[in-house]
Amino acid sequence: MALIADNVSLHMSGFNILRDVNIAINAGQITAIVGPNGAGKSSFIKVLSGDMLPTQGEVTLNDRGLSDWSSDQRAKMVSVLPQHSLLNFPFNASEVVALGRIPHQSGKVRDTEIVKEALTTVDASYLESRFFTQMSGGEKQRVQLARVLAQIWEPTSIGNQFIVLDEPTSALDLSHQVLTLKIVSKLAERGVGVVMVVHDLNLAARCADNIIVFDKGIIVAQGSPDEVLNEQLISNVFGITPLILKHPVTGKPLVIN
Repeated sequence: MALIADNVSLHMSGFNILRDVNIAINAGQITAIVGPNGAGKSSFIKVLSGDMLPTQGEVTLNDRGLSDWSSDQRAKMVSVLPQHSLLNFPFNASEVVALGRIPHQSGKVRDTEIVKEALTTVDASYLESRFFTQMSGGEKQRVQLARVLAQIWEPTSIGNQFIVLDEPTSALDLSHQVLTLKIVSKLAERGVGVVMVVHDLNLAARCADNIIVFDKGIIVAQGSPDEVLNEQLISNVFGITPLILKHPVTGKPLVIN
C-alpha cells in the first residue's frame, strides 16, 4: 500500500500549477522531490497531504481515497512538515511537539515520554522549556520536525505510515542536515514512506531511493539518483552546466556546478 497521486492537476487563478502528475510514494522508501523555484513542488506537497484539493485526479492513501479516511485516521498515517510555520503562540518546545500526539489516545504518561524522545532525536532537548517564538529559525525547524515525528512515533494498525517534509533542511546547519538525513533513513528502515522536497541535489542523491524532478508543474524525470542526475537533465531544468562525479565514499552521484 502506498500514498499515490493519480493524474493530479491543479489550476489556480488561471494558471496550471500542476499538470497530470502521477507519483507513488511507497512505504519503506525515501522519495526526494527537486526542481527550480516555482516548479510546483510545494503545491504538490499540499495536494498530496490533503491541504489542497486537486482540480483533476485523486490522491489515495493505503488503497482508499484520501478524503475517505477520517481526519484522525489520516493523522495517524500521514504526518506533514510544511515549508513555513505560522505558529505564533507562546508554546514551549514540549507543547509544540505534543501537538503531534493529539490524534492518539496513548495517555499523558506515554505522550510525555514520546515528546521527550522526539526532542532528543532531533537534538533539541535543551529547548524543552523555551518558547517557540524565541527560537532561531533552525531551532524552530527541528522542533517542528520533532512534532511530525511524534505524530507517527509508533506504528498504527490501520495502514502504512508516511511522512511528508517540505524543505526540512532549509534552515539547518550542516550537522543538523546530516542528522535529518539519518532520521529519515531510520524511518524508512522502519517501513515509513518518506517524501521530501529538497533544493540540494547532493542531499537528494545521498538519501533518496527515488528522485522526482518537477519543472513548470509537470514531472520531467523520475527514477534512482543514478538514472535522474545527469548533465543534460540538470542543464535543461536548472539552467546550469554541471559536472557529475561519483562520490568517493557512497558511490552516489555528486553534482558540482
